[in-house]
Amino acid sequence: MLFHKLISTSLGIGYIGKGAGTVAAVFCCVCWYLAWHGGYPPILVSLAITILITFIGVWSSTVVEQIWGKDPARVVIDEVAGMCISLLFLPVNVKYLLYALILFRFFDIIKPFFIRKMELLPGGWGIMMDDVLAGVYTNILLSAVVGFNLF
Repeated sequence: MLFHKLISTSLGIGYIGKGAGTVAAVFCCVCWYLAWHGGYPPILVSLAITILITFIGVWSSTVVEQIWGKDPARVVIDEVAGMCISLLFLPVNVKYLLYALILFRFFDIIKPFFIRKMELLPGGWGIMMDDVLAGVYTNILLSAVVGFNLF
């Protein structure tokens, strides 16, 4: 059980309370920057890490939901997975990290375009998939910005 608590709370960040999701997303951005600043992250490695975080997040979220209740606020691994998806295939610099963080948190909090419907999925899938979709939307927008050289 300790394993699932550590994973689902992103090494304890979820215990912070209010704002823990934002702290987890910022923590992810810092780790992403420290790992790959100044260029693009290696595609296979970053994709593998993101997929691993997502599926372990589903598993751990499903387990802790049984003791903490439906979609517990302490679970912030979903923000980490969504933030990783937001950053995939994009240049790693402070400007794009900030854009990704702002857009991701916007989509995660407001939950437009079917994001809220993802919460209806059972167990850890419902906890994780709204953030995964928020990350996908963020990544699509930022990829267009990069591709069209808008910023």
